[in-house]
Amino acid sequence: MTVISVNGEKREVKASPEVPLLYVLRGELDVMTPKFGCGLAQCGACSVLVDGEEVRACITPIAALDGKEITTVEGLPARWQQQRNLADDAERLHPVQQAWIDKQVPQCGICQFGMMIKTTELLESNPTPNDAAIVDALTTSGPSPHLCRCGSYAAIKEGIHHAADLMAASGGDKS
Repeated sequence: MTVISVNGEKREVKASPEVPLLYVLRGELDVMTPKFGCGLAQCGACSVLVDGEEVRACITPIAALDGKEITTVEGLPARWQQQRNLADDAERLHPVQQAWIDKQVPQCGICQFGMMIKTTELLESNPTPNDAAIVDALTTSGPSPHLCRCGSYAAIKEGIHHAADLMAASGGDKS
């Protein structure tokens, strides 16, 4: 049996070590935000953070994740609270999640969880990205561009800028 850490919790999985993380998350652990988009790491719908870096879960075998922390959209609030030394609050969303709600970013929603994961990675390394940095993050960094079949890229950029503002305005000690 393989043990992986998902959203701060050690989880035993029965799947073979070569099974992609996406299938383990959705099929065995009931973590539903990473979506199956293409199965080839070409669209970003399955993105998760592994030790803070975006990874495409549809091609990453669970054997490659030993000792690493996997964060999905469900785990973003706890990650934010831990990073900012904020009191544990089950009702508090990560600023990226709140921005997506505030700006009504998603249309169909298939790509949006991957977009939120990539945005989190971006804002953790560049808290005030300009439009060029956002476009670069979503199109040229990582294995392939993040694809939005609805074409809501303008709303996604607006959401990213709003998330950056929320992060900058939030309390808590970053140390």
